[in-house]
Parts: sequence; C-alpha cells; structure tokens
Amino acid sequence: MHSSNHIVKFTNDTTVVGLISKNDESARAQSDHSPLFGSPVEIVKSTKFIGVHLAENFTWSLNTTSISKKAQQRLYFLQRLRKAHLPHPILTMFYRGTIVSVLSSCITAWFGNCTDSDRKTLQRIVRTAEKIIGVSLPSITDMYTTRCIRKANSIVDDPTHPSHTLFILLPSGKR
Repeated sequence: MHSSNHIVKFTNDTTVVGLISKNDESARAQSDHSPLFGSPVEIVKSTKFIGVHLAENFTWSLNTTSISKKAQQRLYFLQRLRKAHLPHPILTMFYRGTIVSVLSSCITAWFGNCTDSDRKTLQRIVRTAEKIIGVSLPSITDMYTTRCIRKANSIVDDPTHPSHTLFILLPSGKR
C-alpha cells in the first residue's frame, strides 16, 4: 500500500482512497484483480457508500434521483401536516428536519457536478415545499453554498486538516 493511500472504514464497507499523481493511473487501471481474503474483487456499475450513490462514470444522476425520490416521499407527510392546519413554524421545522436533511446529505460532494436537469429536479422539490408551507425557503443552490462555506471555514480553522494548506487568507483576513 502506498503512503498516500487512506483506508476508510464505515460499518461493513472498507474503501482505499489514493492519490493519482502525474496522471499515472497505471495502478488503478490494472485489469486483473487479485482476491481479497479469498474472494475475487467485483467491478460494479454503481455502489452506495455512506448514503451516497457513486456511479462508475462519476455522474451524479443516480444519486440525485435517489435523493429526489426520498424527498418527494417526505413531501407527502408535509402535505398531510398542512391539511391538519399546523402553523407555518411547525411545518418549516418539519421541512428542515426531514426534507432538507435528505436534500443536503453530502451535498458538498455531489452538487457541484450535477447536471442542470438534476438541479432543477431538486429545486422543484424546494418550490413545492414552499407552496405547501406558504413561506419562502432557501434554494438548493443556497444550501450548497452555505454548506461549502461552512466546510471551508472548518478546514481553515483546523490546522491539522490535510487540506488546511490549500486555503490562503487574503491580507485583509477576508476569505
């Protein structure tokens, strides 16, 4: 195992993440797969890792389709609560707890490379929730931007983070 590789363990899953330098993908491109613990390695078209659908071709359509289905299922319950004449703050709290948590799950990893049609699908869910609740809600792009800024700030504030050196503050201290 190379020194730049990291092993990520999450419940039953083990993933080896490595750095490709100087466009040398020869280690990844090997066609024969040696067995792991007596079982051959299987190449799959897609997999789900920590709640995110990863496709072989690095597109995010499978992930956004899954997220939109989950969010649409939860919209049904939001509609039921609206029909029960619950106040706007309670409906907004339900929206943030159930729908936003689904929409924003690992959003900093996948949203930046989504297709426009995937983004419109997710934004349609937010607009539907706005109509149900009757208040203005942050767009899916605003959620993404907020979380990216929050993530960048946490990296800047943590000198032990591996990406800490990638951020250079402006002389004024602004980011």
